[in-house]
Amino acid sequence: MFRRTILVGMTVASALAIGAAQATTIRIAEHRPARIDALNKVVPEIEKKYNVHIEVVEYPAPEKDYLTKLLTELRAGNAPDIFTAPHGSDVADMVAAGYLAPITTELKAWDGYSQMFDVGKAMATSKDGQIYVLPAMLNVQQIYYRRDILEKAGISTEQPKTWAELLDRAKEIKAKTGAYGLLFPAGITWGDGAFVEGFRLLIVGTSTPQIVTGDGKLNLTGQGIKDALGFYADLINSDLMPIQPLLEPEPWVVPKYEMFPAGKLVATTGGSWGYIYDWGPQSKNPIPNVTEVVGTWEVPGKTGGQYVLVDLESPWAVSSKSPNVGLAKKVMLELDSVKADVAYAQNLGNIPGRTDAAADPEFQKLTPLVPILTALKNGTGTNLKTAEGFSAVAEGVARATEALLRKQTDAAGAQKILVDYVKEVLGDEAVK
Repeated sequence: MFRRTILVGMTVASALAIGAAQATTIRIAEHRPARIDALNKVVPEIEKKYNVHIEVVEYPAPEKDYLTKLLTELRAGNAPDIFTAPHGSDVADMVAAGYLAPITTELKAWDGYSQMFDVGKAMATSKDGQIYVLPAMLNVQQIYYRRDILEKAGISTEQPKTWAELLDRAKEIKAKTGAYGLLFPAGITWGDGAFVEGFRLLIVGTSTPQIVTGDGKLNLTGQGIKDALGFYADLINSDLMPIQPLLEPEPWVVPKYEMFPAGKLVATTGGSWGYIYDWGPQSKNPIPNVTEVVGTWEVPGKTGGQYVLVDLESPWAVSSKSPNVGLAKKVMLELDSVKADVAYAQNLGNIPGRTDAAADPEFQKLTPLVPILTALKNGTGTNLKTAEGFSAVAEGVARATEALLRKQTDAAGAQKILVDYVKEVLGDEAVK
């Protein structure tokens, strides 16, 4: 009897060992130390729940390099099982290329679906009605300014109501403090950031508030496009924003992480992550009392209106070529748990994509983010519709603003650069 008990015990132990040894590996692509650290906070629980081994594959940190490597591996069919699209504007092209597995059925059956922001669900839904990405985090952008510097110089901190008022404020900053008054990302080396963190914040407040038309074409010849590029030209030609750093390999480093903390740049576009990652506790160059000295303005429209831009922030997706698509989808849904969302918010400052994160005690400690999430729950936020070809639009904007930075053209010429590039890439018929 004793020998039989031992044998039974050995059999069970052997089975457990074999099961552990045969645990399926799911590979997840992630980049930047802060993002990887956030992911690793939830990996052990996911591995235990699904008896899966998760391998976190570190990709290049700059988003342009990350996307280049990811697309190369997706084309080759050997990409990780789970990865992120850098921005919501990248999703349509990935879907069109057949790189993403649809997750509609699994997502709608998931118990977290009812907690997701409606705006996130809407932005994640493709033109075919399918959902291919998980909107676990949201990107919320405004204009961030140094309240302490403005108050000391006797400059108004009131919300600018038009582009003209915003430019006048930037000119007053330059005249009274000697610092640059306002930064909108621009240029080729900033990559799609010139579009995502700059141009699109302006376009929603113009006479061309949406680039994608009803028939799916790209309206790039409208007056609003020219006006937005003209705003860049005004900033550049009036010497209101730093130029040389934007022509360097990592153009965001000097203005965002050095000049703004030092008070040499007083206002810049940015997202909720600024309070955490750029200038807060996670920053290499933190601003003391950042939540008190750094304020926000909504982005004014050309002649009025105020806009807070909302987008999908690095939405998760499953490779259509994954050898374990079903399991990968289950693992991916865990990346939108409250714990995962809060971990990313803590490290990066983005807004969780689910409403119930607001009640989490750890999220409540992120005091700058709490009112932003509340505002989203109340319906604040504007989003730009995307379509296939948006990667070409982003690159075209980078090229157009590069020419403006180098003072090689005016707004009309920059618009022509944008239109010509997109037509070259997508064909004349894609542009209206």
